[in-house]
Amino acid sequence: MDVFSAIKERRSVRTFLKKEIPEPVIDRLIDSLIWAPSAGNLQSRKFYLVRDNDLKKRLAEAALSQGFIKDAPAVFVCCADAGIGRHYGQRGIELYSIQDVSVSVMCMMLAACEQGLGTCWVGAFREEEVSRVMNIPENLRPVAIIPVGYPEKTPKPTTRVSKDEAVIYR
Repeated sequence: MDVFSAIKERRSVRTFLKKEIPEPVIDRLIDSLIWAPSAGNLQSRKFYLVRDNDLKKRLAEAALSQGFIKDAPAVFVCCADAGIGRHYGQRGIELYSIQDVSVSVMCMMLAACEQGLGTCWVGAFREEEVSRVMNIPENLRPVAIIPVGYPEKTPKPTTRVSKDEAVIYR
């Protein structure tokens, strides 16, 4: 699959088949996370791969009871690392490390699409509760929870704004 096809075909998937993801595919997803660009190549991000059913259930509860999270065979908890981001001062902590996580997640979501997997970017969660559930150290801040699995059904594409609405030409 070419990149533009993955960009256009990727959807937020919230229903997953009860089918495990093969290890080579998981490895490919992890590679896509770590090969994403980062500010100053500091890579101020850390990822937790969750397969434990109890942890997935607790994450779903911390994510405002979004139950589909527990149904995914794999869940990534994606964190910004303030300890590394501190290299660029407050802007590194508050922005660059968040951007590092975000670009990594998008790369992984496109790689997942290429592999026939569905993902959903979950940003609605109680941060402190996710940190407690995952035993995340203080220097790491959870930014996104990404359930990954084979889609039971793929949603139809949603509408997008026009190019004229999205882009200001100067």
